[in-house]
Amino acid sequence: MKEIFFDNAFFGIFISLIAFKLGKDIFNKFKLPILNPILVALVIILSIMKIFDIPTSYYNKGGDILGFFIAPATVCLAIPLYKELESLKKHYKIILIGSLVGSITAIVSVLALGKLLHIQDVILLSFVPKSITTPIGIEVSKLLGGIPAITVFAIMVTGITGNIFAPFMLKLFKIENAIAKGLGIGISSHAVGTSKAIEMGEVEGAMSALSIVIAGIITIFIAPIILKIIW
Repeated sequence: MKEIFFDNAFFGIFISLIAFKLGKDIFNKFKLPILNPILVALVIILSIMKIFDIPTSYYNKGGDILGFFIAPATVCLAIPLYKELESLKKHYKIILIGSLVGSITAIVSVLALGKLLHIQDVILLSFVPKSITTPIGIEVSKLLGGIPAITVFAIMVTGITGNIFAPFMLKLFKIENAIAKGLGIGISSHAVGTSKAIEMGEVEGAMSALSIVIAGIITIFIAPIILKIIW
């Protein structure tokens, strides 16, 4: 009986869309950062699968279809980039330097903390691309010898964390420049964080979207080099 209801692509797609819709409704009602729609949706989906003892292979039949659209959806971030094209040209040096420093910091901090906590090497390598967008992060994980499934989880947690805590961290460190806000959010928490940057303003959203692309490209090239130097 379980196979009839759950062992099909429709189940994964349906439960994902419904869970996210409920997550958005809950967030819009209470307006609490911790009630991020993606986080709420994740809790709902995991709870249902646990209660009804549904294998992940059943969910993945639909989840993989939704996952296919991650890369095309990322391209939509070109819209705020186009709107702020002149600003991007004007501040390209700051953007490139900020993206480079941010990418290096993200990688080195993961490796340093992982070694300090004695995390298994393959797991640690899977965490290295945690701050870049999923399609690129998966390929970097494969390149480094990590486990893509763990990388996806790390990217998801990083994005949700950035989305929730970005406003607080900006206030804490008194960061008011729109370009700095966008770059910081995009480099540290990719597309999920960028959705928060877009809420802050067009400049923040454009800078965050641009930093996702730049940080992803930089990480592809520098991650293997950093590993050779300090691994």
